[in-house]
Amino acid sequence: MITGAAAALSTSLTSAQNAPQGAPQPDELTPAQKGVDASKDLAAPGWKPLFLDEHQNETLIILSDLIIPATDTPGAKAALVNRYIDLVLAADTRENQRTFLNSLAYLDGESIRRNKKAFRYLAREDQDDLLHFLAYPMGNSGWTGEAASSDTGHQHFENLKQRIVFAFYTSEIGTKELGWDGNVMHGVYQGCDAEGKSK
Repeated sequence: MITGAAAALSTSLTSAQNAPQGAPQPDELTPAQKGVDASKDLAAPGWKPLFLDEHQNETLIILSDLIIPATDTPGAKAALVNRYIDLVLAADTRENQRTFLNSLAYLDGESIRRNKKAFRYLAREDQDDLLHFLAYPMGNSGWTGEAASSDTGHQHFENLKQRIVFAFYTSEIGTKELGWDGNVMHGVYQGCDAEGKSK
C-alpha cells in the first residue's frame, strides 16, 4: 500500500513540477478533506444534478421511491438518494457511469416497449408491474431444474437497486432506520497515564 501511495504522490509531484508557470494548479484537497459537509449542498433548495440529466434524475427519484417507499419511516425520496447517487456518479469511473446509465436506459426502453411511455410517465400500477417483471425473472428457478441463464433485465434492475439501497442505508435517515442513535462507534481514546512512572 505504501508503494502505491508513493507512486501516486510522485506522479502528482511530477505533474505539478512540469506544469507551465502561471497555469492554474488543481485543488489538491477534496471538499470532504477541507471539512466541507457535502450533505448541506445535497439538501439545498436550488440543487441541480452534476451528472444526470433532468429526465434521468426524475426517473431515479420515482424508481428509488418505489424500491424504498415512505412508510411509518421516511423513504428513499426523503433521504435524497437521487442526489447522493448523482454526486457519486459525477466522480465515478466512466465504466461505472456507463453501467448505471445503461441500466436506467434499459428500464425506460423496456417501459416504452411494453407501455409506449417512458418509466416516469407510467401509472403507478404499470411501474409496479414492470419492476416486478424485472425483479423476479421467469427463468433460473432452482425448483424446476432449469439451467441458470443470464436475464439482462434482472441484471439491470439489480444494478439500480444496489445503488439505491446503498445510498439509502448510508444516509442519515437510513442509518437511523437501522437503529443508529447518532453516537460514535468508539469511545474516547485515553492515552497512557503512566507518564513519568518507571520501574
